[in-house]
Amino acid sequence: MNVKDGLFYTEDHEWLEKDGDAVYLGIADYAQSQLGDVVYVELPEEDDEFDQGDSVASVESVKAASEVFTPVAGTVVEVNEALEDEPELLNEAPYDNWIVKLKLEDASVLDELMDADAYKKFVEAE
Repeated sequence: MNVKDGLFYTEDHEWLEKDGDAVYLGIADYAQSQLGDVVYVELPEEDDEFDQGDSVASVESVKAASEVFTPVAGTVVEVNEALEDEPELLNEAPYDNWIVKLKLEDASVLDELMDADAYKKFVEAE
């Protein structure tokens, strides 16, 4: 299992990378390995607004469909359109292929998330 340093992680196996007043949101390597081959990603629209805990996207694989939840409130400023044609990018390089970029409402929420070391321990305990 690959865990990238410098990111924030959730108990739902999403990662976030801070970029100024926004964050990139994707799924962790552990999540993509549990899903299996990703065949479809349903993306939100730009300017969609989400509250903390909302589902922002859907990832479908040969095994299951899974919601991607945002641990932060924010507005979609960009979606990774490459995933529409190549959803398997989430399997190939989950930390290079974000799903959505959100403008943060409150950056202090990031302090409640796990860093790489805490996330590794969380996954090992599951």
